[in-house]
Amino acid sequence: MHTRVAKEVESPVTATALAFESRDGDKSLDLAILVSCDLVAIDAAVLNETRRRVKERMPDFDVNKLVLNATHTHTAPVMKEGDYEIPKDGVMQPKEYLDFLSSRVADAAVKAWESRKPGRAGWGLGHAVVAQNRRSVYADGRAVMYGPTDKPDFRNIEGPEDHGVEVLFFWDGAGNLIATAVNVACPSQEVEGLSAVNADFWHQVRESLRARHGKSLLVLSWTGAAGDQSPHLMYRKRAEERMRTLRGLSRLDELAKRVVGAWEEAYEGAQKEQHADAALVHKTATIKLPVREVTDAEAAEARTKVETLSKDPNNRTLVGWHQTVVDRFERQKAGTVDPFTMELHVIRLGDVAITTNVFELFTDFGIQIKARSRALQTFVIQLAGPGSYLPTERAKRGGGYSAIAESNLVGPEGGQALVDQTLELINALWPEG
Repeated sequence: MHTRVAKEVESPVTATALAFESRDGDKSLDLAILVSCDLVAIDAAVLNETRRRVKERMPDFDVNKLVLNATHTHTAPVMKEGDYEIPKDGVMQPKEYLDFLSSRVADAAVKAWESRKPGRAGWGLGHAVVAQNRRSVYADGRAVMYGPTDKPDFRNIEGPEDHGVEVLFFWDGAGNLIATAVNVACPSQEVEGLSAVNADFWHQVRESLRARHGKSLLVLSWTGAAGDQSPHLMYRKRAEERMRTLRGLSRLDELAKRVVGAWEEAYEGAQKEQHADAALVHKTATIKLPVREVTDAEAAEARTKVETLSKDPNNRTLVGWHQTVVDRFERQKAGTVDPFTMELHVIRLGDVAITTNVFELFTDFGIQIKARSRALQTFVIQLAGPGSYLPTERAKRGGGYSAIAESNLVGPEGGQALVDQTLELINALWPEG
């Protein structure tokens, strides 16, 4: 919510591209390029500009099957003009970074596509406690993100966690592991408040995997449905910190150790089943979701906050945040609110399904997708777009940041519609049930 200017790089923020294609002789059957990016979200301008640059260089490639996702690190550059009061001198501006970023990501996508060769794929599942649900619920029914849990009126943590670590593996024709995609239902925001560039725990994960399996191993970082999750500790904090200190690990090292352990657990089994002929089907759809309605009370509260906060120019970002609710309410009264339009991707790779959404999707919705999917294993990738929280009905009732009108373009009804439409596409790829 406030301007932070990075003065150093603690770990590099990177983009990693995976290109894959199924063929029948010289005929291409289907394809995809997936790019994971150490960013807070994928702004629409970033995706559009990256696709434009790729299309220029590969005119025959269907750029609608190029997908970018963000890890949600809060210590990566800003891509959108106007959100912050940024110094004009000596600081890269968002429009400059947009050009730099889209150029680099397009380079990675093209390189991945042009260097593809026959290989094998595999999939596995491990487990790691990385995320904790970050919404505390109190005796009066209120929910608070990161609310203290040592208070007398604390009653429970609001929702579930998903400790599964879904992993894809890719080997070349000689049997060498060349790439992996790791899906963890937790945003990478352990060090979110720093004024330094930092890829968060994914940097340590990548470095550790490369140390064990070769420095050229490509690691895609996929954040699962985790709108109500965080790596921050919510309870048992002193015991956790004591053990970490005794082991001589930083928090980032601790989190990476857990993810890598789960990855090894998945690899132990997956390497025994390497598929050279896995089916690949990539479906895209544009879906419409109902927007969250703004109530009279929510609009009045937002107006009051705009008026109060506007007295201090340093509150520019917060003022804009609340003003969006006022503007939505006015459009709502005028009857000019359009449904939320989202690009949805569903990929079948052998026995597994991969699906994307643009939100910070609450974990309940991700669990629904995984539980109801006909695929053997289902990967849910959030933030393949600009974000905004998508809460459950339970969270909406509790309120608090991440479940209020300012935080949500789409509400619980839209979340259920997203789940149902995603499953319709997934399950159509497994008609045998």
